[in-house]
Amino acid sequence: MIPRDFIDQLLSRVDIVDVIDRRVPLKKAGQNYQACCPFHGEKTPSFTVSPTKQFYHCFGCGAHGSAIGFLMEYGGMPFVDAVKSLADEAGLKVPEDASFQPKPKTGPDLTEHMAKAASFYKEQLKGSERAISYLKKRGLTGQIAARFGLGYAPAQSTALKQIFPNYDAPELAAAGLVIDNERGRYDRFRDRIMFPIRNPRGQVIAFGGRILDQGEPKYLNSPETPIFHKGSEVYGLFEGRQAIREAGKILVVEGYMDVVALAQNDIHYAVATLGTATTPIHARTLLRQTDRLYYCFDGDNAGRKAAWRALENTLEALADGKEVFFLFLPEGEDPDSWVRANGKDAFEGFMRREALPLSAFLIRELSRESDLSTQEGRAKLLKNATPLLQKIAAPVLAALIRRQLGDTLGMGGEAIGSLTGAKRPFGAKAAPAPAVARTRPSLCRTLARALVARPEFAARIDPARLPAGDPHVPLLTRLA
Repeated sequence: MIPRDFIDQLLSRVDIVDVIDRRVPLKKAGQNYQACCPFHGEKTPSFTVSPTKQFYHCFGCGAHGSAIGFLMEYGGMPFVDAVKSLADEAGLKVPEDASFQPKPKTGPDLTEHMAKAASFYKEQLKGSERAISYLKKRGLTGQIAARFGLGYAPAQSTALKQIFPNYDAPELAAAGLVIDNERGRYDRFRDRIMFPIRNPRGQVIAFGGRILDQGEPKYLNSPETPIFHKGSEVYGLFEGRQAIREAGKILVVEGYMDVVALAQNDIHYAVATLGTATTPIHARTLLRQTDRLYYCFDGDNAGRKAAWRALENTLEALADGKEVFFLFLPEGEDPDSWVRANGKDAFEGFMRREALPLSAFLIRELSRESDLSTQEGRAKLLKNATPLLQKIAAPVLAALIRRQLGDTLGMGGEAIGSLTGAKRPFGAKAAPAPAVARTRPSLCRTLARALVARPEFAARIDPARLPAGDPHVPLLTRLA
């Protein structure tokens, strides 16, 4: 049995809008999203998804529930399979048994503390001429600062005492807001521009702090906490979600300031990883949001190394129809300085002209390490390519890269495939997956699930009004 605590943790880590939108395209309608219901035929949308309540409801057929319930109804999945599928998307491992114990103080307690701190930092920014002057020098307006919720952490060592009277509370340390050592407790962030980091539901789960003057570290991030895992979260993804849908692409840059500076110049589809190399979870998260993913790096040796790590961690997330590109800026430039100097149109033109497709970047970098004028050098290239080709999750793309590699080495694509362990020869078709017929969700089954959670609702059910022929009527009658 899957522990209830884990299910709560899972639902707090996903956004139902993203879960449903990947399967049923949604359109913004006020504060909610709408679509024609996938569970019954209709021409006028009556299927509504609420990002604030994390709930879907169809006013036509009555289907409703959480992200897990949607996967069960839409995909015809049993409960456990739906949880496992959603957990995989969120980068979580489903506990094998009820011995699962959540980390202390997860969930609302910590997110409420983080929201309170974010509000405090925003207010402090309004009163700090020095911090405002720094942001203006970086070309940022108040509108962009407000959109990203930027703030300022005062220089005082215990400034958070102003909003947390119980400054010794263990939740403050668990949230990463304070540090304890032999000298006592003090604020983690001091005299820094604050960048709130949000999860897919818009909750503040961490902070990044940029120092105003000279000093180290230039950027300071929240530590790993029960609600923040830097290998899973992406800065700017929540703020840029709508722009990403409209642009049809995501640009991954290296720092918070790059994301904000690009937004200031009307490029709202940029995001950043959080002080760490791109992970497989990052890649899966980003490629679920778009079909075109651009990684942007400095053009120096360190930038190429970082790009190669991003490539390695993206291979397993690839799917046919997805495009991944690598963009290298001139040495000494970063997206912030480049777009401020040249503007949006020039930057996007540079992207179109200079971005390397993943396949071209992979073969170029492998070829640099080998002497292709000798048979030994060609064999070395093939040896280095083999584990990478085996990781590519997109079968058609993998076959095409093998063919391109064959042209580089003067060998046929099939020969490359056999030497690199291709699962099937190029051109072979996989057996089609059996079609799964979806039926209209059972009202009695939905009511039965509701009664399990809220038995007091039984008094409201009139057996005489239950639909005839519904196979779940006996189950509902026993529960009522």
